[in-house]
Amino acid sequence: MTEFLVRRFVEDYNQTKRAKVRTAYGILASGVGICCNLFLFLMKLFLGLFLNSISVISDAVNNLSDAASSIISFIGVKMAERPADKDHPFGHGRMEYVAAFIVSFLVIEVGWTFMKTSFGKIQNPEELGFHMASLVILTLSIGVKLWLALFNKKLGRRIGSKVMEATAADSLGDVLVTSATVVSVALYGAFGINIDGFIGMGVSVAVILAGIGIAKDTLKPLIGEAIDPTLYRRIKEFVEGYRGILGTHDLLVHSYGPSTNMASIHAEVDAHGSMEEIHEIIDRIEREAKEQLGVLLVIHMDPVEYEDPVCSARRQEVLEILDELDGRITLHDFRVVDGRKQVRLFFDILVPYEMDEGRIGEITEELKSRLKDYDSRTECVITVDKSYVGEE
Repeated sequence: MTEFLVRRFVEDYNQTKRAKVRTAYGILASGVGICCNLFLFLMKLFLGLFLNSISVISDAVNNLSDAASSIISFIGVKMAERPADKDHPFGHGRMEYVAAFIVSFLVIEVGWTFMKTSFGKIQNPEELGFHMASLVILTLSIGVKLWLALFNKKLGRRIGSKVMEATAADSLGDVLVTSATVVSVALYGAFGINIDGFIGMGVSVAVILAGIGIAKDTLKPLIGEAIDPTLYRRIKEFVEGYRGILGTHDLLVHSYGPSTNMASIHAEVDAHGSMEEIHEIIDRIEREAKEQLGVLLVIHMDPVEYEDPVCSARRQEVLEILDELDGRITLHDFRVVDGRKQVRLFFDILVPYEMDEGRIGEITEELKSRLKDYDSRTECVITVDKSYVGEE
């Protein structure tokens, strides 16, 4: 069903890096979400009024809030599609995150409202109705929500959309919520036990937690999050795949929406190579990164010395010491200024983000001390960098 809808409504559906294709996916997901949730709302509202059940009615209104969320997501996707302009030179892609953040507050408000209503039902229980058809209808809604969760999860992974993945998680939460409502109705029908208010309270808590989860997921890219490891590897391997690039480091990525990334990276090149040729290669990498990766890439060129025997020997010394101190630390931008009375080593080390400043200080001091033991003339100028890459 999912593939049928994608092929039917998304033109060039395989080209998921294109902004227009991503927008089409977003519109499809929003449209399907609106239709499914409105259908479930009307069905559950009628059933809740018929049974006089607050848990069923709160579940129905939860579906209505999901429909409203899909509408806001649709508006966000359309606004994010707007091209760059003078005031927004990187486009409007972050509007998708803003829309999802607004949705999270709507979800939390719905949960809070029905939490208060459910508490009143616990204090003053009311008589419920029961009909076997109600269990059938609620079970059907579980199936619809489960399919919707899988639908959004598949599309979200395909285009790398956190909003869709959050929607999928929300739908899975709704599956649990409706399942609890089924238990409430079944218990009353079988044993006459009325736990409607308690189930309604549980539903409300689940809705509030879902809203908080959506808010957290959408705030991350707005505030600024660590680089996705997969994207990091793609960019790094892409740049290092060109002739003349000896290595890369210091990759930074800034997201301006799910389909708009700006990045900068340091590329190591032969210090004795032709600067004109290297500059031409750098320009080509930047141009082709935009065409093939959809990333606006800026490359800083770092000339490095690989053929000088003194430089190579001293670099190997540093690498061996770092491996003994902490094998996670890497080295780059290594240079040697060799003099008669003093040998200065300039280099950067990349340490794990979680390493505290005290431990970093111990490592750098130990490194300087050991290098001086090799050659008493040695002075080190060490720059400490921390990784901006997220965990796998």
